[in-house]
Order: sequence, then structure tokens, then C-alpha cells
Amino acid sequence: MPINSFKDDEQHVEKSKRETLIRLFKYLLDYKKEIAGVLLIMLFCLCISLVNPLIMESAIDKHIRTSDYSGLIKLIGIALVLNLLVVFAIKIRMYVMAKVCNNILVTIRQELYSHIQTLDFHFFDSRPTGKILSRIIGDINSLKDVLSNCVTTLIPDFLTIIAVVAIMFTKNAPLAAASLASIPIMAFGMFFIETHAHPRWQTFRKKASNLNAFIHEDMSGMRIIQSFTAEDETEETFDELLKEHRGSFLKAVRLSDAFGSVIDFNWGLGCICLYFTGIVILGTDKVSLGTFIAFSSYISMFWQPINNLSNFYNQIITNIAGAERIFEILDTEAEISDATDVTEIPEINGQVTFDKVSFAYDENTKVLNDVSFQIKPGETIALVGPTGAGKTTIVNLISRFYDVQEGTVSIDGHDIKKVSIESLRKQMGIMTQDNFLFSGTIKENIRYGKLDATDEEIIAAAKAVNAHDFIMKLEKGYDTELSERGGGLSIGQKQLLAFARTMVSMPKILILDEATSSIDTQTELLVQSGIENLLKGRTSFVIAHRLSTIQKADRIFVVDKGTIIEEGTAQELLDKKGVYYNLYTAQFAV
Repeated sequence: MPINSFKDDEQHVEKSKRETLIRLFKYLLDYKKEIAGVLLIMLFCLCISLVNPLIMESAIDKHIRTSDYSGLIKLIGIALVLNLLVVFAIKIRMYVMAKVCNNILVTIRQELYSHIQTLDFHFFDSRPTGKILSRIIGDINSLKDVLSNCVTTLIPDFLTIIAVVAIMFTKNAPLAAASLASIPIMAFGMFFIETHAHPRWQTFRKKASNLNAFIHEDMSGMRIIQSFTAEDETEETFDELLKEHRGSFLKAVRLSDAFGSVIDFNWGLGCICLYFTGIVILGTDKVSLGTFIAFSSYISMFWQPINNLSNFYNQIITNIAGAERIFEILDTEAEISDATDVTEIPEINGQVTFDKVSFAYDENTKVLNDVSFQIKPGETIALVGPTGAGKTTIVNLISRFYDVQEGTVSIDGHDIKKVSIESLRKQMGIMTQDNFLFSGTIKENIRYGKLDATDEEIIAAAKAVNAHDFIMKLEKGYDTELSERGGGLSIGQKQLLAFARTMVSMPKILILDEATSSIDTQTELLVQSGIENLLKGRTSFVIAHRLSTIQKADRIFVVDKGTIIEEGTAQELLDKKGVYYNLYTAQFAV
């Protein structure tokens, strides 16, 4: 199996980490009260932790040395009560922050999902579905710890460091300076690691996305894989992608894990400087035992927040790539979108006009070239021609899945670029070869065409396209549960349900793009009368390779190389003995 599409890493626009983090942290502003409460709790915990070394110093120098055991017991009692309150407060803090962070992740996921639904076909055509899923699920999940630790680590640990440094210099400036002597070495080490770690985590996110995309497509195409006994080839591809994923992770995590080693080294170096200065330079006669123990606690209280902040920074380096990928999609603008001055198109009659329309999917090749025609309301137009001639492009432009580069497409005299997409498409019914069915009941799938349809309307639509009989033969009838993509139904049955779904929406303009190509001859005969009911009274465009299905069309357009080369009824085109005649005789030759 070719794997280039999965091995190719997604490109993204580089943005500063600061810009990304500010944008991410703005989500916290919707929870000001909760964040304020958490900060007050943490301020209380910080105050207790700063007091603890002073309590220890007082216990040693004032109570133990003087044998004041009653005072010592009172001091221990006070310390015990305060620290029990801290434990209780931490539990509350963890609960509140978990709730806030989960709510934010839900918000981001909803925003991302809603935005993706507004994007046009080009976005989905340009990347595998698995890579999109990777951003909606994996990348968003990676942000939870960053959001939580922003409040529980960043702010309180900065305050702790400032408070500890102030207390240390107030109590003994030489000991404080010695304890912090290794900070420049730490800063250099962290800068070096950060510079090299971020690109590695970006690569890991891309490799994870590639693997996810392959697995998604592999599972979707399992029947094809097994049909062609390609299990070994796909497993080989999977192993290669898995190795790339694992290798990129190990390469990134080895460097990121060095953060802890740098902190531990400088922590130990600070302790050595503290004891050397206190014992050798200042002398034990100038520094009391209680002060030494207090400073030992304070140096731990200084380096522990540094360690926490380095871990938090490490999390940022690890997960910021996920945030960048999420915001990149949120910043992706749909190529097909409503203009600022659009209006709602009124209920349409179905007159469709192409006026000198040209279109190209890329800059090099025109798919349509100066196409013009006018369709009367209620007409059925069949489009025939070779693959790649431009038939599907014509109907895609009518439904505005793409915008014309030259000319105009109008419905009832309204330029479709100047009306809202929703008001246009809700009056159209579109059916393709791949009539996708969702997991759920048959009734729910038909109702998808009109969300407020009654049960009577659903049954009437199914009867109109001759789907009712086979539905009623199923064990639970319209309440029969369908698996993903309608598993368990034949291709013909799936298409009949898709016809019913379109029928219930009662569209003013109907587009059938090879909608009957996969139906067997017997089923085709069954559905022909249903199609006639579907076409009756509405403007319809039918793309078909089976010429037998379009003999009753009002007009047939023969499309080739981006232009309409023949036009007329089936009989008129046969009488011309041109391109359509050749197609017809070739298809019906015995």
C-alpha cells in the first residue's frame, strides 16, 4: 500500500509560543470566579508553607533549647491544624481546576468541530480524515495539564520564589546569595533544552497525526484489504509509521527529560554553596542550628517551585505544538463562505442560469470553459459524457460547493454568490454514488433530510421511492438500527434509503450524481418509478452513465472537455448521429 500520503507531514504556519499561549489562556477568563477562588486557596497554602520553616526554627531555638515543652506542644498543635487545613484546601483546588479545565476542553472541541463543519470541500480533499480527528481528539486532550498548571503552578510558584528569596535575604544575605549562586547555570541549560525540544515535539505531533490517519483509513477500507489479501503490506506500512512515531517521541522526550537533571544538579550545587558558606566562611558560631535548618527548608522551597516551573515549561514545549495545530484550523478560513452583504434567497421556482462560466481546480487546467445555458423551472436535465468532462463540476457549482472564477451562476435571477449558503442549500437535494448512511435507525436516517419530518412524512417518502416494502421486511421496520455506513444492507437498499431521505426534504432543485450507478438492473427497474416521483415538479440535474435512466429527460447535455458539445432530447440527439448517438449505440450494442 502506498504510504506517501501518510508519511507527508502537515505544514503549518509558525507562530510565537507566547502568542499561542496567550490565546489559549484567554479561555480561563470565562471562569474568573473559580480562578479567583483557586488563587485564594493557593495563597493560603503558600502562607502556611512559608511559615512552616519559621515554626521549625522557633521550635528548635526557642523551645527545645530552653526545654519549653509546653510551648513546643502548642506550636506543634498549631502547625498540625494549619497543615491539615492545607490538605483540605488542596483537595478543593484540584476539584475546581479539574472542572474548569474539562469545561474549557469541551469549549475548544466544540469550537473546532463547529468551525470544521463550515470549511469547504478543498479543506477535506487536501488531508486524510484521520489527521483531522487527531486534532479534535488528541491535540485537544494534550492541553488539559497546561491549562490546569497555568493556575496551580505558574502563579503560586512565582510568588513562592519571590517570597522565599525575600525571606532568605532578610534573614541572612550571604547565605541567601550562596544558595542561589547556581541560577545562571540553570538558566543556560534550560534555554539550550527549550531551543532544541520544541521542534522535536512538533515533529512528534505530526507523526502521531500520520499514524492516526493511516489507522482510520485502514479500518474504513478493511474489506478491500482483505479482498486483495493485502494484510501483510498494510501491516508493513503500519510498522513503519509506528517506528517513526516511536522514534520521534523518544527523540523529543530524551531531551525534555533533561530539564529535571539540570534542576537537580543546580539544586545540589546550591545546597553545597549554602553549607560551604555557612560552615566554612561564616562559621557555625555565627549561624544557629535553627537558621541552618530553616535555610535548608527554604532552599528546598526555592528549588521545588523552580522544578515545578521547569516541568510546566516542559509541558508547554511538549504540548504547545498541539495548541498550534488546533488554532491553525480555527484560523483556516473557508474558501466558500457568505459575503458580508448576503441576503436570504426566497423560496425558489428552480430557474438555473449559467452565464459564460469558467472554472478550474488549479491554475493549469480549466475544467469548464465559457459554459452558458438556462434551465426552466421543473425541467429535468441529464448530463452525459466521459469521465473528467466537467459534469460533476457543473452540479457542484450550482450547489456552491465551489465558486466560479469567471461568469455567474444564478437561480431565479439571484447570483448565488450574493445569497446565503444555508438558504440556498436547504432548498436543494443532492445525491451521489456514495450515499452515506449514519449509525442510527432507518427512520432517523430518512429524517436527516428534514429534521422536523413526521413519521407519516417519512413513510410517505419511503413509499414514493419504493423503499417501504423492503424496510417493512426487516425485523424492526423503520426502527431497525443501522451500523456505520449502513452495514448489513445491500448497495441498492442503501441507495433507496438515500432516495427517501432526499424525497422527504422536498427540494426545489434536485441533483443526482451517478445516484443509480451501483443499483442492479432489477432494483433499477423498481426505483425508476420512484425517481420519476422524485423528479416531478422540480428542476433536476441527473448525471448518469446508464443512458437507459435518462431517456425521459427534457434535455440532455453532452459534456466534453469543459464545454457542452450537444444538447437536445434523447430522440433529437439520436437523430443527429453525433457523440450521444455513438455513446448510445456502444452501450446498447449486442
